[in-house]
Amino acid sequence: MAKSAKKIRTDPGKVREPSKAEEQLDRAEDLSSKENVRDALLDIFKDVEKGFDNQAERSDNNIDWWEIYNCELGSRQFYNGTSQIFVPIVRSAIEARKTRFTNQMFPTTGRYVEVTTEDGTMPFTEMALLEHYVRQAKVRTRIAPPLMKNGDVEGQYTIQVAWEETRRNVVQRVKKPAELEELETPEEIDDIQEEELVDGKPVVYVIADSDLLVLPATADSIEQALAEGGSVTTLCRWSPAKIKRMIAEGALEKDAAEDLISELRKGERSEQRVDKAKEMVDAAGVKGDSRGKFALVYRTWTYLTIDGERRLCLAYYGGKERILSCKRNPFWSDRIDIFSAAADKVDGSFKGCSRIKPGIADLQIQANDACNEAMDSAAYALMPIVMTDPEKNPKTGQMVLTMAAVWETSPNDTQFASFPPLWKDGMEIVAIAKQEIFQALSVNPAQITGHAGRGAKRPTQAEIANEQQIDVLTTADAVTVLEEEIFTPMLRFMLELDHQYRDKPLRVRQYGETGMRSNMIEIPLVQMDKLYSFRWYGVEAARNAQQLQQQIAGLNVLRGIPPQMFPNYKLDLGPVLSQMLENLFGPRLAPLTLRDARMELSFDPKTENKLLRDGFTVPVHILDNHMQHIQTHQEEAQATGDPTGAFRVHIMAHMQAMQQQQAQQMQATQPQGGPPGGQQDGGGPRVGATPGAPRGGQQPPGAIHLDRMKDPRVMPRA
Repeated sequence: MAKSAKKIRTDPGKVREPSKAEEQLDRAEDLSSKENVRDALLDIFKDVEKGFDNQAERSDNNIDWWEIYNCELGSRQFYNGTSQIFVPIVRSAIEARKTRFTNQMFPTTGRYVEVTTEDGTMPFTEMALLEHYVRQAKVRTRIAPPLMKNGDVEGQYTIQVAWEETRRNVVQRVKKPAELEELETPEEIDDIQEEELVDGKPVVYVIADSDLLVLPATADSIEQALAEGGSVTTLCRWSPAKIKRMIAEGALEKDAAEDLISELRKGERSEQRVDKAKEMVDAAGVKGDSRGKFALVYRTWTYLTIDGERRLCLAYYGGKERILSCKRNPFWSDRIDIFSAAADKVDGSFKGCSRIKPGIADLQIQANDACNEAMDSAAYALMPIVMTDPEKNPKTGQMVLTMAAVWETSPNDTQFASFPPLWKDGMEIVAIAKQEIFQALSVNPAQITGHAGRGAKRPTQAEIANEQQIDVLTTADAVTVLEEEIFTPMLRFMLELDHQYRDKPLRVRQYGETGMRSNMIEIPLVQMDKLYSFRWYGVEAARNAQQLQQQIAGLNVLRGIPPQMFPNYKLDLGPVLSQMLENLFGPRLAPLTLRDARMELSFDPKTENKLLRDGFTVPVHILDNHMQHIQTHQEEAQATGDPTGAFRVHIMAHMQAMQQQQAQQMQATQPQGGPPGGQQDGGGPRVGATPGAPRGGQQPPGAIHLDRMKDPRVMPRA
C-alpha cells in the first residue's frame, strides 16, 4: 500500500513540497471517521452484501463446473452402479485450449511488449523493463494457465496487480583496512558485514469469479461501473498475521482491525462465501482445514464525495457494520488494480457465461453414465455363462472354474454362452459425446497432442494446413480478449507502479533492435504517461501462420523495385530483417546473425597498442582506418620488439579486412547481370519473384501453398 510522502517527486532527483490542496487530500488519511463518508460507505456495503447474495447461485454453479474439470462424480449422475469412472472429456478439451492459448500469448521469441511513440524513437529500456517485470511476476507459468482455465470454466478473466517489497538481511565478506596499532604495515583484512536488501517488483494474482462483484451488474466495464456511482469489490480472506501486517503498513485502522482479530481468537466466524481456493485444494488431495482461521474482508473501490469533490477511494469492510478503513486511491495513476473481462461477452451483463454451462455439463454427465454402464456390462461380457440341465447333471456344485478342472457331466447337457457386448454401444455414446463437446469448445485435432480425433488415416499436407488455419481462427477470438482487456492494461499499470515505487536505478537484460547485443542496461526512473503507449505484443507475434512466408516473398519483391519508383522515400530493410530474424531465430541468435556496425565502436590505434602490449586480443572493426592502424602498430612493434607476436597477428587481421573491403567495392561497381535464366546472387530467386521450392521439391508439413494464400481471418473451405 502506498504511503503518504511528505515531499513529492516531479523529476528524477527533484522533489517539492506538497501544496495545500494535496495536504487536504492526503492519500494516507483515513476518511472513515467523517460522518458523511461513513454513512455513504455503510449504504455501499449493504448493496455489496446483497450483490454477493444475488450471485450466490452463479458461484455455486461455478463450483459444479470445477468439479467437472477436476473429474469428480457428483449427485447429477443418473447411473449408480459398480463402476465409478469419470471420462475426462471436458478436462482434456480445456487443457488443449489452455496450452494453445498460452503458447499463442507467449511466443518463443520472448518478446511480449510493443510500443507506439510520438517522436518515432523506440524506448528499448522501458520495453526491457516491462519484459523483465513480466518474467519476475511469472506471468507465463503461474498466471496465464490458471487464467485461461478460469475463462473457460467460470466465464470471466480477472487479475489483480500489486507492488510488493521483500527484505533480506544478507551477509557478505568485505575488505577492511587493518588498524595501524595492530600491524606494523597497514593492509586489508577480511571482515563480515550484514546488509538489508529491498527488492520491489509487481506481482499478479488471479481472482476467482465468486470473489468479484461489480455493481451495477449491467455495466460494460469496470470504468463504466465506477463512473455510474457503482463499486468494484473483491473478497479477501486474511489470517490474523495478514491483518497485523496491514495495520503495520497503515492500510487498516488499528482499533477496528484489532477488534476483528479478537473475534477470530474467540472462534467467531463472519459470513461465509463460496471459497474456490478451498475446493481446488481439496481436489489436489489436501484435506482438512487447509486455510486455517481467517476473516472475510470486503475490499471495495468506489467514488466518494470528499470536501465537495468526487474522489476514487479504497475501503475495507469487516462485516457487522465494521469499516476497517477508507482512503483515497493509493496509486498515483488514480486507476484501480483490478482488471476483469468476460471470456464470452453477453450483451447487458458485465460477467460472461461459463463455456461448460450451455449443455456441455449434461453431455459430460451422459458420457460418464454411458461409460460406467458399459464397464459394468463388460464385466459380465468377459465372464462365460454355463447352461446345464440340473436333472441330468446333479453335480453342479462340483463344476468349479479352475485350471484343469474335471466336470463329471455329459458335454451334451452343458453349453456355454456369452453376455451380449453392450459395452461397445456404450463407448459409441461416449465417442459421440466427446465429439460434441470438442465441437462446442472449438477444439480441433490441431490442438490435441498425437493423432487424437484424426483416426487411423494419416493426414495429408492440405488437411494439416486446413487445421492450422482453423486453429488460428478459433484461437484469435480468445487471445484477443486477453490481449486488449487484461494484458495490455496490466503492462500499463506495471509501468505506473514502477514510476511510483521504484526510487533507484535497476539493471535488467535488454533486447534491443537487431545488431544490438544482449547486455545489461540501467533503467532510469520512468516518466508516466509521457511519449509512449505500450501494448501486449505476444498475440501479433504468433497469430499469422503465413507471416514468415509472406515476409520472405515480400522482401524479394521490395529489393527489385528501382529507387526512381519512390523518389520521396528511402528504402531501409533493416527493420524488416530485424523482425524476420527474431521470428526465425529468437532474440538471442538474431543479434549475433545480423550485427550493427554502429554498436562496435572503433578504437584509437594508440589505445589498441596499449591493450596489445598487455596481452589482450583486440578485434578489427569494419570502420577502422586500416592504413593508419597498420602504420601505428608497426611503429609500436618495432619499438617493443613484439615478443608475444600479438602485433603481427593484429596487423595481418587489418590487411585481411582491407582486402575484403576492396573486394566488396569492386563487386559493387560491376554491372548487374547474372547467370542465364534471370538468376542472380548465385542462383537465388529472380528479383521481384516469389521464392518457391525447386522442381520436384516439397515444402515442409503445414506450409501453405502460395496460390492459396488468403486472409487468416477468413474461414477456409472444408
